[in-house]
Amino acid sequence: MSRPVAGVRNKTIIVTLPGSPKGAQENLKSILKQLPHACRQAAGEDSRAAHTGGVKALELKAGMNTTASASSHGQHHHHHAHHHHGGHAVPKFHSNLPGRPLSNDPSQGPARRKRESQYPKTPMDEALKLVLENTPRPKTVMCPVDGGIVGHVLAENIQTEESVPAFRASIVDGYAIIVDEGATNTPGTFPVVSVSHASRGEPPPLEMGQIARITTGAPLPPEATSVVMIENTDVRSETEDGKEEKEVEILTDKVVRGENVREIGSDVQVGDTILRKGEEISATGGEVGLLASVGKKKVLLYRKPVVGVLSTGNEIVPHNRPGSLHLGEVRDTNRPTILTAVEGWGFKTVDLGIATDEQGTLEQHLRDAMRKVAVIVTTGGVSMGDLDLLKPTIERSLGGSIHFGRVNMKPGLPTTFATVPFKNNSGESETRLIFSLPGNPASAIVTSHLFVLPSLQQSCGISPIGLPKILVTLEHEFPLVPARPEYHRATIRMGKDGLLYATSTGGQRSSRVGSLKSANALVCLPAREGKLSKGEQIEALLMGKILGL
Repeated sequence: MSRPVAGVRNKTIIVTLPGSPKGAQENLKSILKQLPHACRQAAGEDSRAAHTGGVKALELKAGMNTTASASSHGQHHHHHAHHHHGGHAVPKFHSNLPGRPLSNDPSQGPARRKRESQYPKTPMDEALKLVLENTPRPKTVMCPVDGGIVGHVLAENIQTEESVPAFRASIVDGYAIIVDEGATNTPGTFPVVSVSHASRGEPPPLEMGQIARITTGAPLPPEATSVVMIENTDVRSETEDGKEEKEVEILTDKVVRGENVREIGSDVQVGDTILRKGEEISATGGEVGLLASVGKKKVLLYRKPVVGVLSTGNEIVPHNRPGSLHLGEVRDTNRPTILTAVEGWGFKTVDLGIATDEQGTLEQHLRDAMRKVAVIVTTGGVSMGDLDLLKPTIERSLGGSIHFGRVNMKPGLPTTFATVPFKNNSGESETRLIFSLPGNPASAIVTSHLFVLPSLQQSCGISPIGLPKILVTLEHEFPLVPARPEYHRATIRMGKDGLLYATSTGGQRSSRVGSLKSANALVCLPAREGKLSKGEQIEALLMGKILGL
């Protein structure tokens, strides 16, 4: 019953679709294959030359997989009706390059899926290198100087436009006096002619033989050269009302010119570089205070990416759902855990909820997520089951590139990293990062620290990146795994001898949530037979605060 309308204005193809989602999808599906060809025709391509070779040549030129079944194309492409951010035609399988594996085709069903993973076990160092190589360069943003810039990195050198202090100020409570050049003060009793408080306004000038009471931080009266501390004075007479000092005796003769005075620019001078590009604004307040002291209102910073966290799986239910679990249900542990970790690293997050194991549902969740966040972290759906749809959805439906689909590590073997081309609301080309982590909780949190954290840090200019490396002494034997290097959850404490000691958090099964409790480090165990003995020293990656400090 729908009546789509299409036309051309100048070199732009305009297509109107029905208002209902179902009608829009069905109509777009019917024309999607022809859109790349139509766009080239509208742009002025020679029609006769374009049709040489027939339909197959046109599809190949458009990036279509002409060997895929017709049902496969229909299933994959109709979801693109929801991508509203410009210029996007049929998805290209960027991962389908010579020597690079391609994920299972879900349309073929469980019986025809590959029985072994097509993705090699990428070494840990190589996997991290691929993540960093494909992490977009930092972008800049101008921000007001307030508590919101804590954790950000400066994208510019900060030079001052005013001196600190901006006036000659006293560093003690006492009395401003005049001392001749090269001499010391003259002791005796002097009249108190004025008072200078730490407030706005200039005190009256001082003459030789007069003194002025002054408080810490207050400006010196004109002509005053030094300040005598109040402890080196005594009151000799008061005003008639008894409220003020009339005369004060100076008891010392050792005050020199400039004593107890902060000169103009003695802290910071005009033109000084007070902070440099690449420095991080810490939570201690020092950098914010320095910027505030010189009147800096805004600073150029590297923008921090927003991170979305999505759980996948038909079995996953919200962790806070009332009532007991039904057979086969699992409470969502990963999403709140990773959201908490990412926020603890200083990045804003978006809770993307739970996606069921249906290709259309998962694709729509990811498309919606790409409009909200720059980095997507998913858990589950990356193994070999017939409902593990993340890899094929990324490649076949989103046109993304999977840079690795397995990592030679324990835990975290199925860890997957991909990039997806994307156009924002302004039509600018961007890249979205997708970290598809294993569904087991220990694997998910370990791999988020090892891959997601370094990528986020690099994307906003933080250096060095990754977890800090420390040398630890083992408090007991640690068994080794011959096939893969292991990142063993452990608790690190400071001993009385100043050494750092590592204790395992217990069983390291990847599904064991309890192994995360009190874990503040990952002990890096090599892949070999045997065990490491008590007292041996080995490298560890610090995730949290060291106990005993």
